[in-house]
Amino acid sequence: MDLWLLLRDIVVLLAGSLLVGGIFARFGQSPIVGYLLAGMLLGGPGSVGAVTSQHEIEAVAELGVALLLFSLGLEFSVARLRKLGPKPLLGGAVQVVVTVLVTAAAAYAFSPSVAAAVAFGAMVAPSSTAVVLRILMERGQIDMPHGRNSLGVLLTQDMAVVPLALLMTVLGAGGSLREIGEEVGRLFLVAGGLTATLYVLTSVAVWALGQLTLRQNRELTVGFAAVAGLGAAWISHAAGISPALGAFVAGMMLGSSDFATQIRADISPLQVILLTLFFGSAGMVADPIWILSNWYVVAAVVAALTVGKLAIVWAIFRAFGQTNRTAAATGLALAQVGEFAFVLGSVGRSGGVVSAEMYSLVVSAAIVSFFASAFLAPAAPQFGNFVAGLLGDRSPDFDASADEPLPPEVAIIGFGPAGRIAAGPLIDRGVRTTVLDLNQHSVWDARRLGFAADLGDATQAEVFDHAGLHNCEAVVITIPHHTDALMIIQRVRAAAPQAHIIVRSRYQVHEDAFTAAGVDSIAGDEKAVGQRLAVHLRLWMRKRNARRSAAAAEPEPPTGDIEPGAVSLDP
Repeated sequence: MDLWLLLRDIVVLLAGSLLVGGIFARFGQSPIVGYLLAGMLLGGPGSVGAVTSQHEIEAVAELGVALLLFSLGLEFSVARLRKLGPKPLLGGAVQVVVTVLVTAAAAYAFSPSVAAAVAFGAMVAPSSTAVVLRILMERGQIDMPHGRNSLGVLLTQDMAVVPLALLMTVLGAGGSLREIGEEVGRLFLVAGGLTATLYVLTSVAVWALGQLTLRQNRELTVGFAAVAGLGAAWISHAAGISPALGAFVAGMMLGSSDFATQIRADISPLQVILLTLFFGSAGMVADPIWILSNWYVVAAVVAALTVGKLAIVWAIFRAFGQTNRTAAATGLALAQVGEFAFVLGSVGRSGGVVSAEMYSLVVSAAIVSFFASAFLAPAAPQFGNFVAGLLGDRSPDFDASADEPLPPEVAIIGFGPAGRIAAGPLIDRGVRTTVLDLNQHSVWDARRLGFAADLGDATQAEVFDHAGLHNCEAVVITIPHHTDALMIIQRVRAAAPQAHIIVRSRYQVHEDAFTAAGVDSIAGDEKAVGQRLAVHLRLWMRKRNARRSAAAAEPEPPTGDIEPGAVSLDP
């Protein structure tokens, strides 16, 4: 494959996705729909053929899903993942099994064999990790009850992809039961070894980062973020495990370190680009002419799968004791065919159990359900409230902030000597204070004083949002670099117009720019130094004057009996 041809196709697909996605976003719709539509129009069967490197782009774009899971792992440390509880993970396992069985039973009436029906059920059982998590994270719903349920189910589905692929191999008569059993055992051993390897590597990496000062080595942390996310995906793929799942495990292990927030911010731009490519390449898989020719079959399958998966997930979580509100919202969020349908379909086709017609149907249904989920998944909380009202469920309405800690009242950006002095009035006063700094020792100092603290660059939107600075009542900026301070001021003023901003100005020449940006109070270094110098000078003058006064008040030494003029001063 010509590298420059691949680069051209990537640029064309990205440009088309951004253009169409921007149009959809301008009218209040999900840009994911625009990315899918751009892929359908630019590449694949039935398109204008502007993009020809479909398979190569698909391979690159899969990294976007891995980086999405890596970022989510950074957010969900091991301790936080435990708080999900066993129900979401167990619900995911039950959902996969029940969906395969129910869908296979329904498909048997239209398929040539039991094997083909089971293969169809296996392909449509997983939901879309990329679509659901992207929407939940954008909408701030990942910590809501249905968001936690969805995360647990999606993680379980990712783990189930390998067994489902083995099932497709068995259905295609590609191996004996003994060989399949040996393969499953090998995968369990590999998964355990992979987890141990990632734990050692991440521990060493965190120790190495602790020896750096991030403010002075920003390019090293950006490089580390890319190596950690992409490297974990590569190691998992080489071990025969889902790259997305391995990336999540690596992110989760790094998530308990002080560097999690900054790593997530550094990996975010690459993740956005690769995810955009992923949705664009997913659109290229669909054949719009085939979909239009068989629209009634595709529509019926998509409708049946959406309602069926919603009902299955709803019933499972109701059986686990959750409210109709939460169970229904979880069901709607997961009511789509996932991207792994493409992978499982390819395995089934190579084994001969999936026909070309069935593959086209599943791929088309997946693409159409992606479109539908861009509208349905964001409405999951409202749907849950509607169902609860319809069924007389008196559980409280969804509140996105119900399980979140209270936001900070004061933020201190930069916790060097100036930041520590500024924080003095807040110590042990009950004021919720958060500190941001790029020096790990400063973060530790802030925590020892009882403040919440993150290691991160406040000029980056990801760090800014994670710290909750948009909710602050006062923001104190003590960093010496005026350009970074100005960027933070502008971000605070746009996101938190209510905040009282106090900024340190190292040089008086920058104070006008700070004032124009909307600062409320300025503490100038030059003025403060001058005032302090004047204090020391006044103190010296008082001491000097006191010495002179004391000297003037002393009596003259006695002259004895010597008469004036008795001693000649002449030589």
